[in-house]
Amino acid sequence: MTTTIIIVVIASLALLCLLWLAKGRTLSASVLDNPTAHIRALDVEAFRNLVDPDEEEFLRSQLPPAAFRRIQRERLRAAVEYVSCAAQNAAILLRLADAGRRSTDPATAEAAEKLVDNAIRLRLYAFHAMARLYLGMILPGARIYPVRVAESYEQMTRQVVLLGCLQYPTRGIAAAL
Repeated sequence: MTTTIIIVVIASLALLCLLWLAKGRTLSASVLDNPTAHIRALDVEAFRNLVDPDEEEFLRSQLPPAAFRRIQRERLRAAVEYVSCAAQNAAILLRLADAGRRSTDPATAEAAEKLVDNAIRLRLYAFHAMARLYLGMILPGARIYPVRVAESYEQMTRQVVLLGCLQYPTRGIAAAL
């Protein structure tokens, strides 16, 4: 009986993950008209600071346990906002890259395909990171380090710069990132 419940919960979580990933493709067509209006700026270094294990250890050593737990929860809530923003930007860029994959220019189509791969990877990392961040809020002493989100976001940013230069040379899409 317990095994069945666990399997159902895991299957439900997998379905929710797939629906969340698919949401990136259901954004409005206005995203293609002006993507910079929909993309939110993200400070990757600030995010890295929030999830830095050395910073966490410093705070743990300098603060009383109750104050550390309160501040750590606030830091993790802020990190969730960063991850959510990165995931939303990835959804927008998925939509943009999907249009670019249909390009007749092989370089543009290849860059768009790589951007799709990176955006999907980022959304998967974000899903995993958000679960870990929420777990860290429940258990402030737990070690959570969702740094792959930062690296994946930076890789996606480089890819969108390339695609933006190839497909939208006058729009400056990457400036918003």
